[in-house]
Amino acid sequence: MGSLRELQHALQEKNTELKMKDARLAALELELKRRNEIIRRLESELDKYRSVLQPAVATRTRNQRQGISAEPQNYKAVTDASKPLQRHDKTAKSKELIKDAILDNDFLKKLEASQIREVVDCMFEKTWKKEEYIIKEGESGSHLYVLEEGKVKVMKEGAVLGQMGPGRVFGELAILYKCPRTASVKAETAAKIWAIDRQTFQTIMMKTGIMRQKEHIDFLKSVPLLKELREDLLSKVADVIEEAFYEEGEYIIRQGARGDTFFIIKKGAVNITQRTSISSDPVFVRTLGKGAYFGEKALKGEDLRTANCIAAKGGVHCLVLDREAFEAYIGSLEDMKTDKYSDKERGVEPQIASLTKKEQDEFATVSLKDVSLLKTLGVGGFGRVELIQIANDKRTFALKTLKKHHIVETRQQDHIMSEKKIMMEANCGFIVRLYKTFKNSKYLYMLLEACLGGELWTILRDKGSFDDGTTRFYVGCVIEAFTYLHERGIVYRDLKPENLLLDSKGYCKLVDFGFAKKIGFGRKTWTFCGTPEYVAPEIILNKGHDLSADYWSLGILMYELLTGSPPFTGSDPMKTYNIILKGIDMIEFPRKVLKNAHALIKRLCRDNPTERLGYQKGGLKDIKKNKWFDGFNWEGLKNRKLQPPIIPKIKSPTDASNFDDYPPDDEVPPDDSTGWDKDF
Repeated sequence: MGSLRELQHALQEKNTELKMKDARLAALELELKRRNEIIRRLESELDKYRSVLQPAVATRTRNQRQGISAEPQNYKAVTDASKPLQRHDKTAKSKELIKDAILDNDFLKKLEASQIREVVDCMFEKTWKKEEYIIKEGESGSHLYVLEEGKVKVMKEGAVLGQMGPGRVFGELAILYKCPRTASVKAETAAKIWAIDRQTFQTIMMKTGIMRQKEHIDFLKSVPLLKELREDLLSKVADVIEEAFYEEGEYIIRQGARGDTFFIIKKGAVNITQRTSISSDPVFVRTLGKGAYFGEKALKGEDLRTANCIAAKGGVHCLVLDREAFEAYIGSLEDMKTDKYSDKERGVEPQIASLTKKEQDEFATVSLKDVSLLKTLGVGGFGRVELIQIANDKRTFALKTLKKHHIVETRQQDHIMSEKKIMMEANCGFIVRLYKTFKNSKYLYMLLEACLGGELWTILRDKGSFDDGTTRFYVGCVIEAFTYLHERGIVYRDLKPENLLLDSKGYCKLVDFGFAKKIGFGRKTWTFCGTPEYVAPEIILNKGHDLSADYWSLGILMYELLTGSPPFTGSDPMKTYNIILKGIDMIEFPRKVLKNAHALIKRLCRDNPTERLGYQKGGLKDIKKNKWFDGFNWEGLKNRKLQPPIIPKIKSPTDASNFDDYPPDDEVPPDDSTGWDKDF
C-alpha cells in the first residue's frame, strides 16, 4: 500500500509540474506575441525615422526613382448602377476576423467604415495546401489576402523572413497598382484565405468618392442661395463641406446666438422654434426634412441667429459649411453677384499656345533618318532620352524613345497620348518644349528641347542639399510651370528633382509629362500614379485627386532640396505609403530647415487636400505671397532676369558632361501592330 500511495503522490507531483509547465509555456507564448507586436511597431517607427536620419552619404549614392502608374479606371464602368459589385457569403466570425485584420493594418485602417464593409463583403475564399506558394517573389500580383486558418511563412531570395498566423493581411501593394511581388509567401500548413482583386478594391474606393461628391453637389444645387454657382465652384464647396450628426433634442442653432455656419439636412429632420419676445417661450414653427437647409444668412455675413433649430426624433445628419471656409475657397456671395471673377477664376480656359508657324515649318520635313545619336541623357521606365543632332543643323535636341510594347503591356496608352497633346500645346519658359513626334513598329519618339545643364537630381546628389536661397529659386521655377499648367486645368503628378532640368542659363524646366492629365476645373481623377516618396495621401487611398496633389508634391520637393532626402521614405513602397499616411506632423525636421520654410512645407503637405495652401481661391498666388518668399523677385524670375544660383558649365551644344553615363540598351523590343498610336 505504501508503494501505491507513493506512486499516487508522485503522479500528483508530475501533474502539478506539467500544469506549471503548461502555464509557463502559455505565459511565454503570450510574452512572445507581445514582443512580436512591439517589434512590428518599432519597425514601423524605424521606417519613419530612417526618413529623417538618413546619412548624407546614402543620399549621394542613391539611385534615380522611377514613377509608378496603375491601369486607368473606367469612370462609366465604376458608376454603372446596373453592374453591382459581386459579394460573397461568409460567416459572422469570418467577417469579424477580416474586419479586425483590416483595422490592424497600417494602410487599410485608414479606409472609411463603409469602404471596409464593402471590402469585407466582396472578399472571396481561397484555400492552399501545405507547401504551396500563395505569392511568388518577382511575379506580378493583383490580390490582397487575409489569412483566416493555418500558418504561412514569408521568404525573400530563399531566406525565411518570418511567419504569419490567422488575422494577418498581406499583398496589399498589389491592390494599388500592378507590380512584381517583393517577397514570397508559402503555406506552412493547409491555409484558408480571403482575397480581393485590385479592380474590385479600386472600384469600391472610387465609387465611394464619386457618389459622395455627386450627392453633395445635388444637395447644394437644391439650395436657391447656391444653385447658380458654376460647376467648378460647387465642386469646391462639396469638397470643403463636412458631415455632422446631432442627437435627438440637441440644439444645432440657438436663437439670438452668433454663428457663421450653414446647414443642409442629409438625413432625419429638424424642428424650428422661435420666441416672439425675450420673455416669451419658444413656439413651434415647422419641421424641416431631408434636403432642407437653415442658417443660410451666415454665408451672407449676418451672424445673429433668428430661431432655434433642434434635432428631431432619431437625430439628424447634416452637411455643414462655415462662412470662413466658404469665403476662403469660393469668395463672398456679393463677389459672385457682382461678377468680380476673372476668366481664370471662372474656370474659362485661356488661349492655348502651340508651335509658331516658323517652328512648324522648321521641323515639318525632319525625319528619323536625319537624326544622329550623340549620348544617352537618361533612362526611364519606358525607354531612353538621347542627345541628338539633325542633319545640317548645328543645334542639338533631346530625343525621347518609348517602347510601344511596354506601353501596351502596362496599359499606359492614354497617358502617352495625353503627354504628347499637353507638351505639343505648351509654350512656357519653365517647361521643356516638344517640337515633333515620330514612330515606327517598335518605338515612339519625341523630339524635345535639349537642356544641357543636367538634372537637378544630379546636382542635389553631388551637393548633398541646398540652402534657402537656392531652393527658393528652383521652387519658384516649378511654381511658374504649375501656374501655366493649372490655369489650363492640367495636373502634373510627377514632380521630383529627376524631372527638373537646368538649361544653359541655369533656369529650371519641367520635363516628362507621362503622368500629366487635363482634368479641367473642379473635377477629380482616380488613377494611382507618381513616384512613391512624392505621392499624396488621397492618391494612396484612392479618394480621387485634383490640382492640390501638385501642392503636396511641391512641399515634398522643398523638403528634399533643403535636406537632401524626401521626408517620407521606407524600405519598400508600401512602407513609404504607410509613413505618408501618418502625416507630415510625424516627421522631425532637421535644424537646417528654417522656421518659415518649415511652416510652408507643413501648409503644403496637409493630409486634407482642401487645407493645403494653394487650394484656396487665390491658388498658387497664395503660395507666392507666403513669408518664405518675402522679397523674392517674381517678375525677375518670369522675365528670366534673375541670376540663377548655379550656372552650369556647357562647352558646346554637344557637351553632355552634366549628365551621368548610362550603359547601352541591347534589348530589341517586339513590334506592336495594335494601331493605338495612329494619332501620335
